[in-house]
Amino acid sequence: MSLSPSLDNARPLKHLWFNPPLKHVVFKMHHLPRPPPGTLDPTASLSDELLLGILSRLPDSDSNPAYSLVCRRWLSLHGRLRRRLSLLHWPFLSSGRLAFRFPSLEDADLVPACFAPPEPVPIVLSRRSLSVPLHPSIAASAASGSVLDPLVLPRDSIDGGLRALAGCCPNLRRLALVAASGPGLASVADSCATLQELELHRCDDLSLKAVAGFQNLQILKLIGSVDGLYGGRPTDGRDEDATTGLSDIGLTIVAHGCKRLVKLELSGCEGSYDGIGAIGKCCPMLEELTICDHRMDAGWVAALSFCGNLKTLRLQGCKRIDVDPGPLEHLGVCPTIERLVLQRCQLRDRQSLHALLMVCSAVREIVFQDCWGLDDETFGITKICGRIKFLFLEGCSLLTTSGLESVILSWKDLQMLNVVSCNNIKDSEVTPALATLFSALKELKWRPDSRSLLEMSLAGTGIGKKGGRFFKKGREMRDKSWEIF
Repeated sequence: MSLSPSLDNARPLKHLWFNPPLKHVVFKMHHLPRPPPGTLDPTASLSDELLLGILSRLPDSDSNPAYSLVCRRWLSLHGRLRRRLSLLHWPFLSSGRLAFRFPSLEDADLVPACFAPPEPVPIVLSRRSLSVPLHPSIAASAASGSVLDPLVLPRDSIDGGLRALAGCCPNLRRLALVAASGPGLASVADSCATLQELELHRCDDLSLKAVAGFQNLQILKLIGSVDGLYGGRPTDGRDEDATTGLSDIGLTIVAHGCKRLVKLELSGCEGSYDGIGAIGKCCPMLEELTICDHRMDAGWVAALSFCGNLKTLRLQGCKRIDVDPGPLEHLGVCPTIERLVLQRCQLRDRQSLHALLMVCSAVREIVFQDCWGLDDETFGITKICGRIKFLFLEGCSLLTTSGLESVILSWKDLQMLNVVSCNNIKDSEVTPALATLFSALKELKWRPDSRSLLEMSLAGTGIGKKGGRFFKKGREMRDKSWEIF
């Protein structure tokens, strides 16, 4: 087995050593005294600053720390260069070893470590970026309740770890954690003035009081509860007055404390017109709002008109949009909205979809991805958005070619169209008017029926027919054997 590195994918040494920013480093290396004979490490005479300058220029120096295995000194230097970390073991933080090993962290993901690790098991629960090992007894009860609630660390342990993190990493820019309380977040807010992105899982209204201390916070992600995984009530049982989720109280606290927010994501949160309205009135810089699997009360869609600078609205995994949006004539309009994204949403309630599209009637881009209930009549409501320039459809199996044509022919500003995996839209049903529109578009991605596309690509190759002849021959031989018998 060869231990020499591959030279095919290696970057030239000239690019690594003789680019202009490192000319002074090369000059100093030429004037350094030669190491004494018998020295195993030829870089022992180089200072830490020179080695840090060289290692920082290596490709993928943060995500691929192979050089940290050279010696203990290089391992320590790698820790000083490391900027991002996903913590898997909470005692590594609470014991102070993280401060010694990675003193220059800017991005800390503490979510995996906030769950008490069970004994080594082969079962791992994964959801998006969350990956937690589960004991078989806990995994067996996954369908009966919140399986991760018993695994969440006590809040005292989490607060102690946050105080240790605040003392050793004052340059943090991003932080993600689970079930944090006010004192723990307050210690981070006092020490980490440059924090710009905060992600809180299993949070409630009381835990958001300290969020107002982050003066430079621009991106906030709040995950109140996730069905089947965890809820909002603490596990230690000492705070019986805490709410089980995020309601209008928490949204109002965030609105008055984080007035420089640019992006806000609410997942599994409760609320209503008052909470969304407070966000819109008190956060004038808010440009992107994401709502995932909400439990909001009726009328919250009408409060979107208070978001005067909103550019992007994204709904993901929502079982309903709005139970009762109210009279359509009383709805306002988001004047600056440009992009509306609906992913894995239930769209069978046409009244709530109509209200949402009226509030977002000024959009330029609409995305429907894997949405249920988007038939021809429901899709026809989008005609009220007359300034559409980009339309993306994926996984909309109820929409037909005629339903698509009746809408997009009314949009005079349409420039880009993407249709993917919409099996009821057929190439054979494209009319001359629709073909003329396609020829005038700047961008067209037309793959509505994957089955017909596969048949067209395999036409004349003979692929897909040999198996049929084989099975037909086998069936004939079997029939003859029965006749002989």
